[in-house]
Amino acid sequence: MMDVREIREYLPHRYPFLLVDRVVELEEGKYIKGYKNISVNEEVFNGHFPEVPIFPGVMIVEALAQVSGILGFKTFGKKPEDGYLYLFGGVDKARFKRQVIPGDRLELESEAVSVRRNIWKFACKASVDGELAASAEILCAVKKVQ
Repeated sequence: MMDVREIREYLPHRYPFLLVDRVVELEEGKYIKGYKNISVNEEVFNGHFPEVPIFPGVMIVEALAQVSGILGFKTFGKKPEDGYLYLFGGVDKARFKRQVIPGDRLELESEAVSVRRNIWKFACKASVDGELAASAEILCAVKKVQ
């Protein structure tokens, strides 16, 4: 549904911090599904951990926040170029169930739970081969920056 060129229209992130490779499903105002291919060449593996590369949990949460931001932008019909950003507001109930390693395809899912006064709440989960890797509730604030 969205390749990386279109994703870059909806996220201000760039290498090495753009963590969504593709969006495969999206229903505005409801949910989004996408993925990130985990490569041994990721910058983060230079330090986490060189001999036993494990994709950091904090990066999984960031990938979930990014896919959630795409859902928010698409729902609102806005883009960063319009002067808006989705900023982290909080993370609740974060749980990590399995390690994510090079060669994995990290499936990202986010469901819009509520929106109040420009604060969005998303129920998110990340999985590999159908096995839950992480889950969290993420809050994002829409902010006009220009």
